[in-house]
Amino acid sequence: MTQSEALRILATGVNVFLTGEPGSGKTHTVNAYVQWLRERGIEPAVTASTGIAATHIQGMTIHSWSGIGVKEFLSDADIDAIASKEHVVRRIQRTSVLIIDEVSMLSGAVLTMVDAVCREVRHRPDDAFGGMQVVLVGDFFQLPPISRNNSASFAFESPAWKELKLVACYLTEQHRQEDKKFLNVLGAIRSREWDQGTVSTIMTRETDGYELDEDIPRLYTHNADVDRINEEKLSTLEGTGKVYRMSAEGAPPLIEALKRGCLSPETLTLKEGAVVMGTKNNPANGMTNGTLATVTGFEKGSNFPIVETFDGRTLTISELEWAVEEGGRVRAKIRQIPLRLAWAITVHKSQGMSMDAAAIDLSRAFEYGQGYVALSRVRSLAGLHILGWSEGAFQVHPEVGRKDDEFRSLSEEARIAFDQLEEAGEREALARSFVRFSGGTYEPEFKKAAEGTVSLPKAAKRSTYDITLELLKEGKSLDEIAKERNLTLGTICGHAEKLLTAKRIERDLIQTAISDRLNASLPKIQTAFKKFPSKELTPIFAHLKGAYTFDELKLARLLMDEEVAQEVW
Repeated sequence: MTQSEALRILATGVNVFLTGEPGSGKTHTVNAYVQWLRERGIEPAVTASTGIAATHIQGMTIHSWSGIGVKEFLSDADIDAIASKEHVVRRIQRTSVLIIDEVSMLSGAVLTMVDAVCREVRHRPDDAFGGMQVVLVGDFFQLPPISRNNSASFAFESPAWKELKLVACYLTEQHRQEDKKFLNVLGAIRSREWDQGTVSTIMTRETDGYELDEDIPRLYTHNADVDRINEEKLSTLEGTGKVYRMSAEGAPPLIEALKRGCLSPETLTLKEGAVVMGTKNNPANGMTNGTLATVTGFEKGSNFPIVETFDGRTLTISELEWAVEEGGRVRAKIRQIPLRLAWAITVHKSQGMSMDAAAIDLSRAFEYGQGYVALSRVRSLAGLHILGWSEGAFQVHPEVGRKDDEFRSLSEEARIAFDQLEEAGEREALARSFVRFSGGTYEPEFKKAAEGTVSLPKAAKRSTYDITLELLKEGKSLDEIAKERNLTLGTICGHAEKLLTAKRIERDLIQTAISDRLNASLPKIQTAFKKFPSKELTPIFAHLKGAYTFDELKLARLLMDEEVAQEVW
C-alpha cells in the first residue's frame, strides 16, 4: 500500500494499524495525516510508547497522556482516581483522534489500560477507546515491549486491539534503502527465511574495526560500551571543550519526559574533531536526525558548532526546540544543540534513525529484533560494517512473523475495498461525515461551476469498466490508465481481471499493457505459483522476497495460460 492510499483510508475515520518495513514512511504518513486534520480544525492527540519516540513526533508518551503513568495494572479505584483529574479528563474528552507511535514497544496490558480510561472518561463504556478514532503506528519486527517482569505481551494480543477492529495499512514503498542486495538481506530476516547465504552477505562486511574510519559511528547493544567509547574518544582530542547546557520551561513532569526522550544530552561537550550525529530533523539547514558530521570549528559570537557532514556540506548548528503540544498549545519545551557524540550509540536509541554508515556489534544481542533494528538503520550494504555477530542477532519473534503475514494480507484486502469505495464516491462521503463528527470543517458539498452557479450538464454515464476497456483498446498501458483516471494501479488491475472473466478482453491485450519488467519476469513468477496450491498472493510475495508488488503478482496470475492455471489451482 502506498502512503497516499493509507492517507485516504485514515481520512475516513476508521481505526487503523499503520505498519511497514523500516524506511517505508510511517512517520511521514502520520505527519501528513496530522497536518490534514489540523487544516480542517481537528487537533489530534499525538503520543508514543516511549519518550524517545515521542520527541520524534512532537508529542507525549501515551502513559502521560492517559494519566496511567508507570502503572502495569489498574484497579477500579485507580480508574476513578484518573477520571477525577481535571486536566486528564479535559484532554481525553476533547480528543477525537488518538495516535500512538511505536506501538511495537507498547504492551498489551498498557493498551488495555488506556482503553479502560478512555471509556470511563468519555462515558461510553461500550465503545473501544470511548469512540475516538485510534491510529496505531509501528513495526512489530522492531524492539519488543519492556516490562519489569519481562513478561509483557504484544499490543496485538490484547482485547483492546481486537475491539478496535483496526484496518491494516501496510506501507510497501521504500524510502531509506535503495540497495537491492541489502533489501533482500533485510527481507530474508523479516520473512524468517535467512540462510547461510544471508549470513555470508552480512559477513562480507565484517571488520576488526582498526582500519575503519574513526568517524563512522558504532552501534552497541549495551549502554556501558557506548558511554565508554564516547568519553575515551572525546578525551583524546586537543583543546578545551565547548559546553552546551539544555534549557527548559513548562510543566516539570513533561520536561522530565522530554529530557528522557531527547537524543541530545542535557550537557553536551564538543571539541574540534568530534564526531557527531544530528538528533532532530531541521529542513531549514539540511541537518536531519541521523546525519553524521565532524565538528570543524565554532561560530564567533554565538559559539554554535560548525560541522562538516560526511557528504561534504558545511553547516552551522544552532539550538532547536523539542516540545510537547496539546490542543495547539505548547505545554513544555526544552532547547539544546541538536547533536550528540556519535562515535558510539545504543541500538535502542538508534530506532527511528536513518544512517549513512554504521559499525555494528551484535555479538551480545539479547532480545528479538535487536539485530534487525540495527541493520535496518543503515541505508546501504556499503555503509554497513560488522564488528561482531552471533546467530541470535538474526532472530525475530516467531509470533511476530506470523502476524506480519496476516497484516500484509489484511492490508491488501483493505486497499481493494477502499478502492471500490473510491470509485463509488463513498469514501469522500465518509471523510466528510468523520470531519463534521469530529468538530472540523470540510469543503462545501457542492462546488460552484467556474462561470457561476449554473449546473453543468451531465455526461452520459459509462461504467468504470467500459472506460478502462476503451483506454486499453487505445493501446495505453495499465500505469498510464491509472494515472489518467486518477485511480490506483490495483484498481485498474481489478478492472482487467473482471473484463477478462467476462470475456470482454483477450489475455494478449492485457499482456501488451503491462511493464517490460513484468513481462520479462512472468515465467519466474508463474513458476513460483506452481509451488503453492493456493490463490493467495502473500506466500508468493514472501517466497519471491518482495521483489514484485502485489499488483504485479496479481497480473502475473491473471496472465497465466489456462493449462498452467489449472495446474496451479
